[in-house]
Amino acid sequence: MSAVRSPYTRSYWFNASTRFEVGRDHIFSQLDEAKHTKRRQQITPGYSGKENLCLEPDIDGRVQELLHLIRTKYISTAESSKPMDLARKVQFFALDVISKIGFGEAYGDLEADADLDDYIKAVEQGISISGKTAALGLTRYLQWTPIARLLGPSERDTRGFGKMMSIARKLIDSRLSKPTEGRSDMLASFMQHGLSRDELFSEAVLQIFAGSDTIAIAIRATMLYLITHNRVYRRLQGEVDAAVRAGTAPPAPDIITDSALKSLPYLQAIIRESIRIFPPVTDQRPKKVPPGGDTVIVEGQTYFLPGGTDVSYNQWGLQRSKAVFGDDADVWRPERWLLDEKEAGNEAKLAEMRRTTEMVFGWGKYQCLGKGIAWLEIGKVVFELMRHFDWALVDPDKPWRSNSYNGLWIQDQMGVLVYARQESVR
Repeated sequence: MSAVRSPYTRSYWFNASTRFEVGRDHIFSQLDEAKHTKRRQQITPGYSGKENLCLEPDIDGRVQELLHLIRTKYISTAESSKPMDLARKVQFFALDVISKIGFGEAYGDLEADADLDDYIKAVEQGISISGKTAALGLTRYLQWTPIARLLGPSERDTRGFGKMMSIARKLIDSRLSKPTEGRSDMLASFMQHGLSRDELFSEAVLQIFAGSDTIAIAIRATMLYLITHNRVYRRLQGEVDAAVRAGTAPPAPDIITDSALKSLPYLQAIIRESIRIFPPVTDQRPKKVPPGGDTVIVEGQTYFLPGGTDVSYNQWGLQRSKAVFGDDADVWRPERWLLDEKEAGNEAKLAEMRRTTEMVFGWGKYQCLGKGIAWLEIGKVVFELMRHFDWALVDPDKPWRSNSYNGLWIQDQMGVLVYARQESVR
């Protein structure tokens, strides 16, 4: 349905559920295929390191800030415990990263160790409300200007989501007034490729909203499964330590590089398995059947789909398919990704598993542009957290509070105890 030349298009759900401003679309809410293709061509370079040369160094800087925050405020010892909400710290990290690589200026939550302007609180409230309005079929009415003015966020707000929109607008206006400063970030790339002031604003707000929450969820899930699976935890720590000793990873305080991360098969398997078993986004993202209808075959049965019908898939069910991942598909087992591709059938099996897991990021013409950045952030954070610290849950019976609204997760109260590892392994 999402192939480049597929006649299927996005359904009205994208427009009604994901717009930030009435009448103005970003890459995720755009229904017009020609406009979507043009916008994708304009902004794709900004998501790569080719035009955003500071992308990896900017991520590294935020990883170092996260490590510094933990090391200076939350290290537990045999004599003293200092519980830390890992869910919140990871959210701070993800928000600071996307604001830095997007706008050129980190939001500052890590440095402050606080939810500045109550942005995270406001977003979580918005996610909860959007889930309820979607369930009641009310989202399309929020695209009416009078209702949006009454209930939606405003740049005049002094806190929360509206405050973030105001900050984004000011940053964009400042950059537009000084276009020759030579900055290297997503905004600079978008400007270079001709986005207008309002288009820059829509894409910037989407970046911060989508690019921080989903990354944080993936990191939390990965760390939770690691902490609760001692066998995997110890094996990964062995791979991390071996990479440090071999010089594959640079000595601290430098952060492991993207190329080095790709040479660590067990870490890559763990990240892929975590995204599979706990997809950061579980909404259905429906597509619309082309006007003439379509005939499909499902498990040997032929079905006709009338034109205009919304068709979607269950992300949670897809990632736990026993036909794809085996009888233990409900089990978190990273080793499933370490099959010997030289053995008969394994190469095709791994390819099928990878294609299925890639669906978490969308597919084809609708694939998430931030996929590469997501892999980079998750890999760097997990590697460095395992290199420098040992981890334990405060309450193994209640490791976190996690709820899903309209396919988006709200997670907090992930209490952990963090212990410094010996200097010799860093």
